[in-house]
Amino acid sequence: MTKKAQPPPPGDRPTPTAPPPPPAWRHWLWPLAIVLAIGLWTVLPGLQSTQTQKVNLTYSTFLTDVDAGKVKSVTIKGDGETNGTLTSGRRFTTVVPVQLAGDQLLTRLEKKHVEVTASQPSSAPSSGSQVLSWILLLGPVVLIFWFWRRLSKGGAAQMSGALGGVGRSRVKVFDAERPQTTFADVAGYVGVKSEIAEVVDFLRRPERYRRAGAMAPRGVLMVGPPGTGKTLLARAVAGEAEVPFLSVVGSSFVEMFVGVGAARVRDLFAEARKRAPVIVFVDEIDALGGRRGAAGAVVSNDEREQTLNQLLAEMDGFEAAEGIVVLAATNRPEVLDPALLRPGRFDRQVTIPLPTLAERTAILAVHCQDKHLGADVDLERVARGTPGFSGADLANLANEAAIVAVRAERAELSADDFDAARDRILLGRREGSNVLLPAEKEAVAVHEAGHALVAALSPSADPVAKVTILPAGQALGVTEQLPLVERHLYGEDFLSQTLAVRLGGRAAELVVLGQGSTGAANDLAGATELATKMVREFGLSRALGPVGYPQGGSVFLGGGAAMSSRPFAEATQAAIDAEVARLLREAEQHATDLLTRHRAQLEELAHLLVKHETVDGTAVYGLLGTEPPSTHPPGETIAPRRVTVTKKPTQHRTGHASATPPPGGDGTGGTPPAAAP
Repeated sequence: MTKKAQPPPPGDRPTPTAPPPPPAWRHWLWPLAIVLAIGLWTVLPGLQSTQTQKVNLTYSTFLTDVDAGKVKSVTIKGDGETNGTLTSGRRFTTVVPVQLAGDQLLTRLEKKHVEVTASQPSSAPSSGSQVLSWILLLGPVVLIFWFWRRLSKGGAAQMSGALGGVGRSRVKVFDAERPQTTFADVAGYVGVKSEIAEVVDFLRRPERYRRAGAMAPRGVLMVGPPGTGKTLLARAVAGEAEVPFLSVVGSSFVEMFVGVGAARVRDLFAEARKRAPVIVFVDEIDALGGRRGAAGAVVSNDEREQTLNQLLAEMDGFEAAEGIVVLAATNRPEVLDPALLRPGRFDRQVTIPLPTLAERTAILAVHCQDKHLGADVDLERVARGTPGFSGADLANLANEAAIVAVRAERAELSADDFDAARDRILLGRREGSNVLLPAEKEAVAVHEAGHALVAALSPSADPVAKVTILPAGQALGVTEQLPLVERHLYGEDFLSQTLAVRLGGRAAELVVLGQGSTGAANDLAGATELATKMVREFGLSRALGPVGYPQGGSVFLGGGAAMSSRPFAEATQAAIDAEVARLLREAEQHATDLLTRHRAQLEELAHLLVKHETVDGTAVYGLLGTEPPSTHPPGETIAPRRVTVTKKPTQHRTGHASATPPPGGDGTGGTPPAAAP
């Protein structure tokens, strides 16, 4: 798969490229100029002094040297200035009185065979020597100034080129060469794929829709929790579309320069109009389309708001963008500006929830295509043990299972590898059993045996799959339950029995050990949160009646908001606290009664855990003399379709860690969905 961008259509401005690095010789210009200037200032005076170094003779000395035959040649000027060369090679100068420069002097010179030359007097130095002197003196300065101007112009050109590219959008163009991902590579989500494929079909065959008077959607917003495959679906659209596909990230619009974001939005849509019909994909649009602040707001970002205003105008402003469909993805729809979500801009909002049981099975099959699976691997069973997992989580699960197999020097993945990988993701790294003291090991065994027996004796609870006292992460022991079906509604009996299962560990400690311990801290926190939701949100309290006080909207589509106001009085809060305490006491009493009646099986299961450290769920049902449930309990309501998401389970301390995310808090549960209409 490649992401090579295709060249723009003819007439488009060329794509700016990075300026070439400066040549290496430019670094030596300044040192060379400095050395040259110093050398000229040092050598030039010496040359001048050498050229002008002559012997000044008096006229009497000159005549004496002539008589002695020491003069070789003379040049006599009209003004009496005389210079010449001695027989020794040295030059001399003298002044001959004009009144004496007659035949007598010439006869005297000819007698001694002196070469005589006459010349006119010079009024000034030669112009050539002066020009040469000025060139030698000013040349280095002029050369340095010229190179300085040249470097300054080059830097200005580079700076203007860099600033010229600031307003260009960082868009990747998929035109002739596209990603290899198609809708066949995206498992599940049939409805989502059909909605998006309809938009692609409109761009391919617009006349089919125009005959019926249908207009293409301006935008499609994909909303879903992180890891559900929104970007993967966009890549599949790019692979399936027979029209150009432009991809850009929302955070690439706003930078430090004022007005850059709006300029990049204009450039993006100008590029799209040249290639229309075209699909524009904006990933993480919440970085760009956040809700604008009101007038006088304390926190505001004028540059981001200006960028958003430009995007609103481009999507549905005075000039309609024909043949352009904007495909966007976000996991924070609550922060988007309402003007961006209205019809005409984003006509469709496609919700991509966490995958269902069948979809998780299909996703696991896709991620296991390049892996060798053993005969004992049942992907449907693995999918049942991963409710609340997203597509990215399932890909990580398959990869972790392969890593576990590699550690064991095997190329084939077994069912135990997937179990170990799931425990590693949910609970953390598995520790050895020697981290617990013998007394602590027995207490943890009693605690986990209580969870397992209460779950096995509760008809509406999910079946027990495995019980272990091997520490993992922050959990000293784990009781795993695998759901038989994908639940969409939770009845009051299921919620009440879930409370009893969560308090089963503490009840076992009270029955066998006669006292509680800190191992039930996380169980109590999860049970309290679940009971609070039953009273405040689900209307399952006889004292409060059918009222609901929701805690607030979810951030990242995952749970309650960090801060929420309390819309009820103090007396109502006291009634809520009393009802929560009542539900917890009833659940604990129910668990205690069950374990008291089956104390022999409780102690036997605890003994097996101390001996083997891990016990399969079938052994738990064998101690009770019952068969593990293989079908869903009759009479329990199942919604016809999935309407909300379920939160991923998190790690626990000593106690029960259900693979089923029952409704509750951050322990193992998520908020139960509302009934489907």
